Amino acid sequence: MKLRIAIWAGVGALAAVFWALWISATSANLHGIAWIMACVTCPVSLLGRYPLSFYVVLVVNAGTYAVVGTVVETIRRCYRPLKHA
Repeated sequence: MKLRIAIWAGVGALAAVFWALWISATSANLHGIAWIMACVTCPVSLLGRYPLSFYVVLVVNAGTYAVVGTVVETIRRCYRPLKHA
């Protein structure tokens, strides 16, 4: 389970890296579906008017995904089919 949670955190870090690259490659303003996707995949983007460094966003997003991953993996363990001997 620890490996799965680490994978969740890694995906969260990759999402933050993706949005940082996307914003630096295009304009600084996100509109429409891009803004919605940024808010869903990187919730710290809702604090857009506060200056946050990239590393803070990276750690916070990885932590958010780790918490979500912990919840999902715990629920998944409860509903796993029983193995019959």
